[in-house]
Amino acid sequence: MADIRELIGIMARLRDPERGCPWDVKQDFASVAPYTIEEAYEVADAIQRGDMPELRDELGDLLLQVVFHSRMAEEAGHFAFDDVVAAINDKLVRRHPHVFGDVAAQADAEAQLANWEQLKRAERAERGEQDMSVLAGITRGLPEWQRAVKLQKRAATVGFDWPGPAPVIAKLHEEIEEVRVEFDAVAAGDADARDRLEDELGDVLFVVANLTRHAKVDFGAALRRANAKFERRFRRMEQLAAEEGVDLAQLDLDAQDALWNRAKREEKPAAVGGPSGPKLSGDSHRD
Repeated sequence: MADIRELIGIMARLRDPERGCPWDVKQDFASVAPYTIEEAYEVADAIQRGDMPELRDELGDLLLQVVFHSRMAEEAGHFAFDDVVAAINDKLVRRHPHVFGDVAAQADAEAQLANWEQLKRAERAERGEQDMSVLAGITRGLPEWQRAVKLQKRAATVGFDWPGPAPVIAKLHEEIEEVRVEFDAVAAGDADARDRLEDELGDVLFVVANLTRHAKVDFGAALRRANAKFERRFRRMEQLAAEEGVDLAQLDLDAQDALWNRAKREEKPAAVGGPSGPKLSGDSHRD
């Protein structure tokens, strides 16, 4: 706790209008929020890469964001860091009656997650909130892919879900065919096809998010893995082209594709899927 108090004191000094850092002093909630999101993603990246020293540092950066927001709130008379800690302590105890109370634990993690959602709905009812939909409370500030997964998970708590991955894959094929139709319509000069194409592409992405959920694979982790794989292979293409004394941009697509396949063949089997390390389970997210 002494270290936490020191961190809180450092943040207070940085925010001091007379003796603090000019950059820290001028910040507000809105200006700091993007950094908070960025730090959360950097935590996720360190976890996926299995880099524990980096994870330690990134968790510190994320903790700093909590302290920063808490300090600004305290200055405005809203709440302080201690109130943030007290609130999460109370929430964790309240939402785990099977651990801290006399309620029997659910049989598995899925059942327990459904119970968690029921407790959240009960809390909203106690606060007098009007929106009692199963989908209530899913913030619009999330990246849309993450919000899609949360919408699907919430709907699944009342049984509105595919029974397994097979029908989701079938639906994906159906949606891809609809995208193909709209591409043809755009090419034919249909004035309304562009809007329909955006709509159908959205359906494809929504189904893909659903498929990752059924696979118990985090959408963001899977996409980060694909991004890393693409970047690794593309950089190798550039190296191969340079070794041959040619500019990659001057090669035609067939020649570039040949370099891509060379880069792909050079990779060891363990590296083909991207960086090693644990994935972030989409089923573990709570708010």
